[in-house]
Amino acid sequence: MQETIHSTKWSDENIIDIIRKVRNDLIKDFLDERFLKDYIQNRYGLKDLSTVKIEFIRRDLKEFLIAPVNTSHYKPIVDQIKESNSASLSEGKEELFYTEVEHILKNYLY
Repeated sequence: MQETIHSTKWSDENIIDIIRKVRNDLIKDFLDERFLKDYIQNRYGLKDLSTVKIEFIRRDLKEFLIAPVNTSHYKPIVDQIKESNSASLSEGKEELFYTEVEHILKNYLY
């Protein structure tokens, strides 16, 4: 009996779904106030963030959670998945996810 090996072909829709899931998981981490405060303290050296700023950040993150994926921003990941035929992220690609979240944070930190 001969086995047939099926190669997974990633459609654009599948790739965007993967990116959306990773992005949304990261956003959900930031919606946890303790995680948010720790990240801001470690990344930017800010210890005290007003409750109002935290609420505004969380509001924007919730809006971002339902926003469509910016396909041009994630093009390097889309290309990597298509080329490698694998959904694993290589080193450095995870920064694309943090870049979008940090854009929201910087609106309230400076």
